[in-house]
Amino acid sequence: MNFSESEERQALRKAVAELGRKYGHTYTVEKARSGGHTTELWDEAGRLGYLGVNVPEEYGGGGGGIGDLAAVCEELGAAGAGLLQMVVSPAICATIIARYGTDDQKQRYLPRFADGSLRMAFAITEPDAGSNSHKITTTARRTDDGWLLTGRKVYISCVDESESVLVVGRTEDAKTGKLKPALFVVPTDAAGFTFQHIPMDIISPDRQFTLFFDDVALPHDALIGSEDAALMQLFAGLNPERIMAASFAVGMGRFALEKAVDYAKTRQVWKQPIGAHQAVAHPLAQAKIELELAKLMTQKAAALYDAGEDMAAGEAANMAKYAAGEAVVRAVDAAVQTHGGNGLASEYGLGALVAASRLTRIAPVSREMVLNFVAQFSLGLPKSY
Repeated sequence: MNFSESEERQALRKAVAELGRKYGHTYTVEKARSGGHTTELWDEAGRLGYLGVNVPEEYGGGGGGIGDLAAVCEELGAAGAGLLQMVVSPAICATIIARYGTDDQKQRYLPRFADGSLRMAFAITEPDAGSNSHKITTTARRTDDGWLLTGRKVYISCVDESESVLVVGRTEDAKTGKLKPALFVVPTDAAGFTFQHIPMDIISPDRQFTLFFDDVALPHDALIGSEDAALMQLFAGLNPERIMAASFAVGMGRFALEKAVDYAKTRQVWKQPIGAHQAVAHPLAQAKIELELAKLMTQKAAALYDAGEDMAAGEAANMAKYAAGEAVVRAVDAAVQTHGGNGLASEYGLGALVAASRLTRIAPVSREMVLNFVAQFSLGLPKSY
């Protein structure tokens, strides 16, 4: 076992951190409050190759693994300039296509994932299904020309910034007549496809949407990979999603903790900085420990995934996502408390993180569903749902 990252990974972290500081939290919040997007940051990160570090070299990417992409995501978050769509577009969509796409699909999509010029959203959650993917009702029917897709999705991120959406639907098995999962690429300008913004009490440039598919006509090759491999394809994308979500949360927690530590070192109320008092210092030290533990589990999950150990990676990725969600909530809370009233003042850049950090305990998979997974698969307890 090696607990030291490679020189290449460390150099990547340093370079990405510099880019993140160039934009910073002020840039992100200003974009959010004005209704804008962090397009400039995304485009520059793409040009520099940071968004495609996990894409195979033969398609213009860096040839690295999900661990490299997670490092990019974490460092941008630690600079206060996190890119939520990294959790989806290069992590889920590019990974699934790289593993299961046809040669033509790989040639068509992967080079553009590599340079960031292609943004693809990911749509699985439905209003009446929630975390139960077995209840998905979005259905694709075969036609002579391809497929007709009908259904609805909810809480889908960044659709307004995306060229297309990778949609988890269902098709009818020709032998049994039963519905089985299948993945389709749907252009956001396709006829019959509409989406509606969901207002959220979160200050973020990344927005959530409800999607409507009303007999959306798709060509045959909109189907990604094989119908028979749909479940494997889906899990191939969901494990990276959890790893990236954990990295996003750890980066956010690091940003909040750094702000709190700087404040605790310089803010004086009596004769010494407030950081000298254990009531201030201990919660920050606890936040540091918990963030490091979450980061370590995230790195383990990434290493297992990149080694092709999908089952072990699934367990570790769920644990990492759980740990990171808990750690960032406590880190942000401790940072706000350290600042006192200033913790909720716009000037100090922490108030916007309160709701954002809380969301990490819910999405992309809730802490309760992670606990269900660990109870059933790690501990061997009876299924509870």
